[in-house]
Amino acid sequence: MGKDFTSALRPAIVMTILFAALLGLAYPLAITGIGQAIFPVQANGSLVVENGKVVGSTVVGQAFTSDRYFQTRPSAAGQGYDGLASSGSNLGPTSQALIDRVKGDVEKRRAEGVSGALPADLVTASGSGLDPDLSPQAALAQVERVARVRGLPAARVRALVAAQVEQPLLGVLGEPRINILSLNRALDRLR
Repeated sequence: MGKDFTSALRPAIVMTILFAALLGLAYPLAITGIGQAIFPVQANGSLVVENGKVVGSTVVGQAFTSDRYFQTRPSAAGQGYDGLASSGSNLGPTSQALIDRVKGDVEKRRAEGVSGALPADLVTASGSGLDPDLSPQAALAQVERVARVRGLPAARVRALVAAQVEQPLLGVLGEPRINILSLNRALDRLR
């Protein structure tokens, strides 16, 4: 019995070490190397650099709180757009905490001057809590406030929003969207 056990144990230990080295070291290093070689910008976080300084990422949202900027959707990640706490709120449609938060966001948007039906992405968080995009309707709902605060014609700001719309991949995958960091950077370049 003892000899059978030790003869069966040795190959099991060798295979465990082999697969740990292969799948725990070699494979991740190979995939990381391929990613760095073929898609270096994406592999490094799709960072946006301006004047030698990182100002954000095209794939991770960030909070814009000034009325001078288009604001992103609410975030459920930590204290807001905290990449270390990426998650949804896991609150269901009957959750009083969710209802109260959405009511507060609706009141905030109404106080900003947004009238009519509010796009859902202005008052609801994304699944990750880090979504960098808004629907064109959500950006257009903020045009009047941004134009008023910046002293710009609303038509000019509306045209800027229209120019920033990214269409679905291959015309069918996804929804039209606007990256808020890109929109706000273009807004800062307006004179």
